[in-house]
This record gives sequence, C-alpha cells and structure tokens, in this order.
Amino acid sequence: MKKRQFLKLTSVFAAGTVAAPMLTFCSEPNAAGENGGDKKNGESNSAGFTLPALPYAFDALEPHIDALTMEIHHGKHHQGYTDGLNKALKNRSDLKEKSIESLMKAVTAANSDIGLRNNGGGYYNHSLFWEIMSPEGGGTPGGAIAEAIDGSFGSFEAFKEKFSEAAGSVFGSGWAWLCAGEGSLFISTTPNQDNPLMTGIVENTGTPILGIDVWEHAYYLNHQNERGAYIDDFFEVINWDAVNARLEKA
Repeated sequence: MKKRQFLKLTSVFAAGTVAAPMLTFCSEPNAAGENGGDKKNGESNSAGFTLPALPYAFDALEPHIDALTMEIHHGKHHQGYTDGLNKALKNRSDLKEKSIESLMKAVTAANSDIGLRNNGGGYYNHSLFWEIMSPEGGGTPGGAIAEAIDGSFGSFEAFKEKFSEAAGSVFGSGWAWLCAGEGSLFISTTPNQDNPLMTGIVENTGTPILGIDVWEHAYYLNHQNERGAYIDDFFEVINWDAVNARLEKA
C-alpha cells in the first residue's frame, strides 16, 4: 500500500471515534476477562478502568479481520473510549465503584450523561466484541445457544439471515446485537455506542451476548465499503463458546 493511500485510509479511523478524547496509550492493557466482574479486567475503582488486552494476537483473525485494523481498533479506538470513560467519571465519586454493566444500566433517557453514555458504551461494547471472536471460531453453534437460537428463530440459518440483515441495515455507525430477553433471544440494533443495557434509550432492553461493530473503522481497511462481506467474515470468527458462557450468565 502506498504511503499516500495508507494515510488516506487511516484518516477514516481518526474521524471514527465520536465524542472520544484525543487517543493515547496512557494505560497498560490488562488480561482480558469478564467486564465488571474482576477489577484487574476493567471494574471501576480508584485507579479507573483499564484497556482489556486482546485474548489473541492482532493477526490471529486473518484473513477475515486484518491485523492493522485490529491494532488500530483496539489500541486507539478502545483506548480512547477507556480514557474518555475515566474522564467522565473523574468527578463522580458516586459511580467510581460501579461495574461497567451497572454504569450502562444507569444511563437512561432522563439521566443521560453524554460523556458516560458515549465512552462507557464504547468501552463496554468493544470489550464484549473482542471476547466473542476467536481464531478457532466460526461454524455452527452447539449447546444452550444452539437450542435458544432454534427456539427463537427457527434455525441457525434463519438467525444468521436476520442478524446479517439487521447489521447491514444500521444507518451510519452503530452495532447489531443478539440479546437474551425474558425467556427468549432477540436481535436489535443501536446507533453510535449505545447498547441494549441502556434503559429508556433503546427500544428493547436485554443482556447482549453477541455483538458486531459496524462502524466503518471496524472493517474499512480490508473491506472498504463492503459491509456485507465484513458481516460474512464476522461469522467465520464468532466464538460460540464465549457466547454460550454469556447466555448462561444472562
């Protein structure tokens, strides 16, 4: 790739993080793990939130997701949301000991702190995103998630079609989600860095167990404007064991 082309493409990433502060590497990544369940993996405390490490190498998801995209997406965008979240919480002693899930559930239409909403959402969403992908992922799910998908959508193929359609339909930047609701699963979409935990902001609240980032910075270097091809590739790296684990905790 020529230097001029590289600079043009990476400018997409510089513009892609809405409402986040200047992106820096001021925090050392910690071991990846369940958000909000372990302070070493991101639970809020006096030191603030930290960037979870990827559970695999930057190039581990190739050819489906390229190494440069992963490096910029994780090291700059997710770091930016981490820094922005800590800034939003700087003078909020009442919130500093809350888990990221609790913070997200506290974001409502009537009580929406835009710094917390955008940066906390970006922190939570990306932490989930890294964990539900794997170099050994893809294929068809098994176990409880397979049964739940069949019960809610009729078949895995029907779910895949509906989920792909939802992800492709997001206008501009946002996410598509598979969520656990009351006794069943449902698919939803959110704009920007909103997620289904945010009461009163999203149409359907639930516990996200799978999510795909459809901001252009998630795929543009490799797939350019072919979002559909990126969605197809995403299905090749889904870690269904991790999705099963999330379903069990939902």
